[in-house]
Amino acid sequence: MSKSILDNTLDDIVDDQIYQCFKPTDPKSFYLFAGAGSGKTRTLVNVLSKFKNEFGSSYKLHNQKIAIITYTNAAADEIKHRLEFDSIFYVSTIHSFAWELIKTLTTDIKKWLVSDLNTSISELQEAQSKSRDLNNKTSVDRARKIESKQKRLINLEQISKFVYNPNGDNISKDSLNHTEVINITAYFIQSKNLMQNIIVSKFPIILIDESQDTKKELVDALFALQQNKKKCFSLGLFGDTMQRIYSDGKEDLGNNLPSEWVKPAKKMNHRSNKRIIKLINEIRKDVDGQEQIPRTEKTDGFVRLFIVDRTSAKLKVEEAIAEKMAAITKDSKWGSKNEEVMTLILEHHMAASRMNFFELFEPLYKVDKFKTSLLDGTLSHLNVFTKIVLPLVEAHRENDKFSIARIVKQHSMFLDKKSLEKEKDQFENIKLVNESVNKLLSLWNDDKDPKLIEILEVIKDSSLFPLHNILNIITSRTKEEKEKFKLQVNTDEEEEKFDDTIEALDTVLQTTFSQIENYSIYLSDKSAFTTHQGVKGLEYARVMVIIDDLEARGFMFSYDKLFGSKELTAGDKKNIDEGKETGIDRTKRLFYVACSRAKESLAIVAYTDNTAVVKENIEKYGWFHESEIEVL
Repeated sequence: MSKSILDNTLDDIVDDQIYQCFKPTDPKSFYLFAGAGSGKTRTLVNVLSKFKNEFGSSYKLHNQKIAIITYTNAAADEIKHRLEFDSIFYVSTIHSFAWELIKTLTTDIKKWLVSDLNTSISELQEAQSKSRDLNNKTSVDRARKIESKQKRLINLEQISKFVYNPNGDNISKDSLNHTEVINITAYFIQSKNLMQNIIVSKFPIILIDESQDTKKELVDALFALQQNKKKCFSLGLFGDTMQRIYSDGKEDLGNNLPSEWVKPAKKMNHRSNKRIIKLINEIRKDVDGQEQIPRTEKTDGFVRLFIVDRTSAKLKVEEAIAEKMAAITKDSKWGSKNEEVMTLILEHHMAASRMNFFELFEPLYKVDKFKTSLLDGTLSHLNVFTKIVLPLVEAHRENDKFSIARIVKQHSMFLDKKSLEKEKDQFENIKLVNESVNKLLSLWNDDKDPKLIEILEVIKDSSLFPLHNILNIITSRTKEEKEKFKLQVNTDEEEEKFDDTIEALDTVLQTTFSQIENYSIYLSDKSAFTTHQGVKGLEYARVMVIIDDLEARGFMFSYDKLFGSKELTAGDKKNIDEGKETGIDRTKRLFYVACSRAKESLAIVAYTDNTAVVKENIEKYGWFHESEIEVL
């Protein structure tokens, strides 16, 4: 082994390569390959700290900033802290950054919305004109959608300034939603030269962390910006296509880059022990051949694969495996009752089943446009329950009247500044709010577990809190319509399908509030589980990866196909022949992400209907030694 490989400073040259790209007189754009545990955040902070020392004063003088776009608020907060909150760095999520670029462009935003709304209304009206029954559920809901969009079109004239909260619902008349902010920003960057000039003058350097999962529309727009302004602008992408999890990221990021781009690569994995690194290198070997090297002081570590019959008592099996790992590793923290082990499950479906919010989760997950926001807890249709009603109920159970008043004041339409200014008798207004709150909270009297639709109906009747547009459509149905819709069934033979978003929400609203509570506990990281895709960027000493396609009920990933216990479909074979992405490709990336979280020891529990076939195929892959595979 060469001396350079034995040295933990192997990747220090990457910091210098990136720093050279930031020279104001000769900016260059770059794509940094940074595999799991490669210390890309450390590189980012090192380079930016050095830049601040050399060029910080000039940036402040010209009111310029370096934009650092991260995937989560937590990542943004961590980078801000490590950069000592210096004013030349603008660190934010992609939605916050997009809003920063367009928030003052009210007239241009209005023009975009007019065009977008008119297009949407025309499409809905065309669909309505083809309906044979204007009184069926689809047509009635569609009519209300048309009416809602027409009202919004009219209200645009009265808006003097748009508002937007990257972490909120954005359902007021003057607000933009998350999708609109991204699409408007991407369109403006690509179509308006003035916008491009403004961006490069304010942000001469834009850096994107986790770029493989950043919205492809924005990435494409920034590529166009870079090509037009390459003499005065640097675009830096930090990423690893093997860790692309979400479908709205750019598939071929890092490929076919312009020849002038710098393409540094980090080779060292600072996180994991040697055996774990060897495993993840093997997993990605036939994908792109990228290999990582462990730090010199790292020990061998432990990897075990347990192949388990799917009919087994799973929780008992997993407890037994934890005890086996404690014996194998001689690490008592692997004990079955110990909270020092992070359990990674394939899909939220598995957590939903184990933690009792499956009826809430499954209908929403089937809707493509809901997937990402449901997985990261930002689905705006649920926010009235998770961000308003749940804190209210928790305060009510604690008899915390101060918190109840604070929550209502923060969210109620009756108590906002505009409403209070209009209302002559404010005492009467507050009295009505209190009555509405008491009526809402009475739904939980005597330990009742109300349905979500019951909660919404109280909120709608009293106008206590603002509701998402689709929830407004659902709760606006008349009694006669509700009775009629109960008799309608959505079948393949029908003339037209129901709106899948409304259909999913209709189903979900029949579930009870305790499912919202369990879902919220899961998202708050207070549970014993997290998902393979939810841990990107995180690390744990001891990891147990649970693999079970049947319990996961997903269709984006299939370990059964990856491990050969399930035949490929005709569609899979066609995609392979055409060089298109398959579920196996997505699953292999997911497996890489999950396994690469482990620092010291890793146990993989694979449930299957055919243990012999899985063992045979796994041995062919060569990912595990024979002594590391156990069939239970």
